[in-house]
Amino acid sequence: MLVLAVVAVALGVVVFVRGGSDSAAQAKRPEREWCTPGTARTALCPNGKVFDAKEYASHGAAFGCTYFARQADAQAVLRADPGDPNHLDDGGGVACRGLPAPRDTTPVPHTAQCGPGDTRSALCPQPDRSFDARYFLRHGGDAYDCPDFASQADAQAVLRFDPADPNHLDGARKGVACPNLPGPKDVKPVRRAP
Repeated sequence: MLVLAVVAVALGVVVFVRGGSDSAAQAKRPEREWCTPGTARTALCPNGKVFDAKEYASHGAAFGCTYFARQADAQAVLRADPGDPNHLDDGGGVACRGLPAPRDTTPVPHTAQCGPGDTRSALCPQPDRSFDARYFLRHGGDAYDCPDFASQADAQAVLRFDPADPNHLDGARKGVACPNLPGPKDVKPVRRAP
């Protein structure tokens, strides 16, 4: 009992000397010495007042999400260059969703920067390819689900090609694959294999 009392008193003294709780001490802690008043706001200098989004957008893929102190700063960089050379947006037009507040979650419309034959981005036009049902049957059983298809007609083509339905696209076993997918539709039932 005496030991617990001594420990409690020692902890009280430490808190008193440090100026309160740990969070209060951190709030009073000055910026790092390299964070001068003119230093830009970054993850290393989160209290900096200077932030110019255009400066971060003009250097290509030099700044990832870990560089920014606030989500709103990363969003400002994405807004300054919607082509997103820094790869800040993981989809939906919002940059670095995991960064702290302040936040700006108003989506930025993308303007893809596509070169000839560039297929890295879904925003770049893709050459038209005819649908090949065999592609969805090459891995054997249950490799694809309804969300893997662009339309109900594509899923139906796979079921028509292999009525044994190894991908389980016709859960109701009525001969119609993925009836809830958008059109184009092909709802002519396929005679199912036993």
